[in-house]
Amino acid sequence: MKTFYNHVHAQHQGKVEMFRGALVPCFDVPARADHVLAELQRRQLGTVESPHTFDDSVLTSIHSPRYLNFLATAWHQWVALDAANADRDILPSTWPTRTFRTDIEPDNFAAKVGLYSFDAGTPFTSGTWVAARAGAYCALSAAQQALSGDRASFALSRPPGHHAGGDFFGGYCFLNNAALAAQYLRDHGMAKVAILDVDYHHGNGTQAIFYDRPDVFFASIHGDPRTEYPFYLGHADEVGRGAGLGANLNLPLPRGTDFSTWSDALTTALAAIDRFGADALVVSLGLDTFEGDPISGFQLKTADYLRLGERLAQVGLPTVLVFEGGYAVQAVGINAVNVLEAFV
Repeated sequence: MKTFYNHVHAQHQGKVEMFRGALVPCFDVPARADHVLAELQRRQLGTVESPHTFDDSVLTSIHSPRYLNFLATAWHQWVALDAANADRDILPSTWPTRTFRTDIEPDNFAAKVGLYSFDAGTPFTSGTWVAARAGAYCALSAAQQALSGDRASFALSRPPGHHAGGDFFGGYCFLNNAALAAQYLRDHGMAKVAILDVDYHHGNGTQAIFYDRPDVFFASIHGDPRTEYPFYLGHADEVGRGAGLGANLNLPLPRGTDFSTWSDALTTALAAIDRFGADALVVSLGLDTFEGDPISGFQLKTADYLRLGERLAQVGLPTVLVFEGGYAVQAVGINAVNVLEAFV
């Protein structure tokens, strides 16, 4: 198994985020990916490579040009407002909600940030664009590897991606790596692609991107959005729309869910993917389902990630695994590599 590692991910390192009414140190820290890399090297599992480079036009297969331009220029705009901003991260403070217009990009920078975001927990830093773009390259490189005939490949990067939509960021995510990988597979010969999201938090961005499409099936096992972030999407009655009707499956579960119940949901998701007839599988590999995760609520144990890897291998499809959440930093490396090693 090849791992494509984002060597510049640490350039994205937020200072604080808004969490439960307070500014707190960020949960998405560089050590998350570093622990996974160290565990891969300790077990000598496959090879670790830098991602290939791509023309940035490939990003427009998922994200709007207007949004990409914002990401590429936001930090420069921020510092141009005040040189002292170089020492402050960008956090949004105002958002367009129901009845507001979003078709006109404001000139005011604070309003512009709000237009392209949906929470105050995702700081934009001086290195965010560089890190996010390299992360997208990791996912695209992993998709290329699947197309070349490899059984599986792994995109190891942060910031994560599954909360990012076609034109918005949030949930620590800026570019939707899993969606980009799935679209790349579609654009290069795979007639049908399935995305399985096993992160504790619903992949609202991925769902929104493919919700009207019949060629990409999205299945997600996650915390119930009535109580769990991102709250406003991820209910079981969201089954796709128009041509995409039936190509979306949400399996929300309550806080405290253990592996036995979670595994039953996985069986349901994998059976739906099999019925869909996918030619390839993309896995949004969130490890925040772990019992020790500080911002999540499932009760999976370290050994359970071996079972997950085995189940994914049994699907029998070319598979791209994309690193998402997992904030129990000391355990995330072991848990992630358990999935990969059991798959292999």
